[in-house]
Amino acid sequence: MREHDDIDPLAPGIHREPWCRHAAPAPCVEHLRRVHPDVVITFGPDGAYGHPDHIAISQLATAAVVAAADPTIKKLYYIAWPESTWAAYQSAFKKLTSMVDGVERQVVPWPDWEITTMLDTRPFVDKVWQAISRHESQMSVYTQLAHLSPQHRDAVWGVQCFYRVFSMVNGGRARETDLFEGIGT
Repeated sequence: MREHDDIDPLAPGIHREPWCRHAAPAPCVEHLRRVHPDVVITFGPDGAYGHPDHIAISQLATAAVVAAADPTIKKLYYIAWPESTWAAYQSAFKKLTSMVDGVERQVVPWPDWEITTMLDTRPFVDKVWQAISRHESQMSVYTQLAHLSPQHRDAVWGVQCFYRVFSMVNGGRARETDLFEGIGT
């Protein structure tokens, strides 16, 4: 028997039907073959904080990239939130946990040394907050983010971190500052 608490720890009391419980990658493969992206970004295998839907999204997206075998896909990235990002979230929401299959799951930050790509998104922080403010289905929860300190606000929205799963155009230990680095125009 599969036990799953469909309550998002970021939105307690909001129950969701896990849309991806029985999903297959075929529609994603078709979409990738149709749009030919250079870069694909998804959640990491841990689903950010153990959220079953986010884990399934990671599995589906990763499988779809492999199954599509589309040579136009040059890179696959996982979102990789470091300790600083999670500390900022938890300053607003407290300890983020969820209960899945009788096991408590919690945030596990990505070690800084695993982060391959860091984007400076500080110029867009206000725009990001405007977009989040319009996300009405979860806004009651996200209002807590409006009270972040400037330091925590920058940790959440001022930098975006990723782990480069694979690249057909570059590699090595040098940290990227552009998801499209190495991709010709």
